[in-house]
Amino acid sequence: METMELQEIGSDADNGYGYGQGSRVADPSPDAQLTRLQAVLESLLLAAGAPVPIARLVDALQGPGRAEVQKALEALRAHYERIESGIRVVYVGGAWQLRTPPEHSPWVKRLLRERPPRLSRPMLETLAIIAYKQPCTKLEIEAIRGVDVDAVLTTLTERRLVKVVGRKEAPGRPLLYATTREFLEVFGLPDLSSLPTLRELGAPEDILKMAAVEGEEPAADDGEAPAESAEAPPEEPPAEDGD
Repeated sequence: METMELQEIGSDADNGYGYGQGSRVADPSPDAQLTRLQAVLESLLLAAGAPVPIARLVDALQGPGRAEVQKALEALRAHYERIESGIRVVYVGGAWQLRTPPEHSPWVKRLLRERPPRLSRPMLETLAIIAYKQPCTKLEIEAIRGVDVDAVLTTLTERRLVKVVGRKEAPGRPLLYATTREFLEVFGLPDLSSLPTLRELGAPEDILKMAAVEGEEPAADDGEAPAESAEAPPEEPPAEDGD
């Protein structure tokens, strides 16, 4: 790490890592550098609140490279999990964030005295269809659900869980819908490849049959989904518990 190869102390000036500039001291050991970098990253993630892409972290640090920051984040995540801390470092929606563990949600909600917005069954079903078929049109969603989804799509768009990503090259050029980064954050998913299969979600038989016909259903024996996404999307999105 360029800025950490030689630490200087002894004056009021600060080099960005909490060291003043003055008399020179010996280079810190690799373990000391990693520990210091982890501490700085903790501060950055805590101050940000929302998930932060690694590129922004690297830019803010002005020294350690992407590989070093990635290593520090992974070590920090493993440390929190190992000591069963009340804080977790999670990779969600293509970015890093400090969160509380889902199992602590009852106490967090009691402290905050608020209930996160619920997703109704129609909203969850529509959201699941979009997640697995995206980009897709309103007519394609209605063909699977068998009901009008205008109101549901409006609500999901207002909550920034889905967005319009273009128009389909078809008669009338209907709008195409896809999920957002907020969708990944709400359900604690690193990316769309971490979605559990429709069968794991307990999708209705008619949806499974439709997906099988269209070739959308992933293989049933894909193995376990990541810990944060192994369960069906709950009535109360887990992201509200950890922010």
